[in-house]
Amino acid sequence: MKSTLKNAMAGLTFGALALSAQANDKIQLEGAQIGVWTMDFDAASKLATEKKMPMILNFTGSDWCGWCKLMDKNVFAEAEWKKYAAENVVLVTLDFPKDKTIVPEKFVERNEKLQAKFGVRGFPTYVVLDSDGETKLGQLGAGRDKTPTSFVEEFKGVSRLSASNIATYAKANPEKADAYKAAIAESRESKKALQEWIKTGPKQNDENNKKFAEFNARIKAAEEKMKSF
Repeated sequence: MKSTLKNAMAGLTFGALALSAQANDKIQLEGAQIGVWTMDFDAASKLATEKKMPMILNFTGSDWCGWCKLMDKNVFAEAEWKKYAAENVVLVTLDFPKDKTIVPEKFVERNEKLQAKFGVRGFPTYVVLDSDGETKLGQLGAGRDKTPTSFVEEFKGVSRLSASNIATYAKANPEKADAYKAAIAESRESKKALQEWIKTGPKQNDENNKKFAEFNARIKAAEEKMKSF
């Protein structure tokens, strides 16, 4: 009986490990390549800096998060996304699974620190970083109707603010460079101003509702200005 139980437990353990390996067969544990998901944040940051490419940090719960699985299936598993990513973005998976065998122990604490650093509160969250691996350009979320095409467009909208993209545009359009940089600065400042105001904990009343509308109007105007370039 003991032998049978021992064998059964061994089988379950092996099965869990096999499923874990299968779930991660396309995720690198060490090193980084353009357009390939990796858990190695340090290697990915180095690669992004070398190639002057933005990064996506995928904060996920791979074995329990329904929205994460939906995005994996509808967006990241599709050939259209893989083709785009292979030429344009460095990808990092920061996994918070129930099965603790999925993520190497050396990455667990680091993942938690990155979650806190970028203020991630739910899964999935896709944080877009500049090529320095530090500057947050924005973040994206999941959606039932999202496709590779729609996600790529969202990513482009955020990554256009990367230092390399700004430099490329300025070089190609020297007569518009100053105005373009000014529009980007206004967009960032308007969003920062709203965030700082929200942190003060304003009460909901007519006066603050008016202020909130004014902040959003400023942000919208800045974004429209950027779209004109």
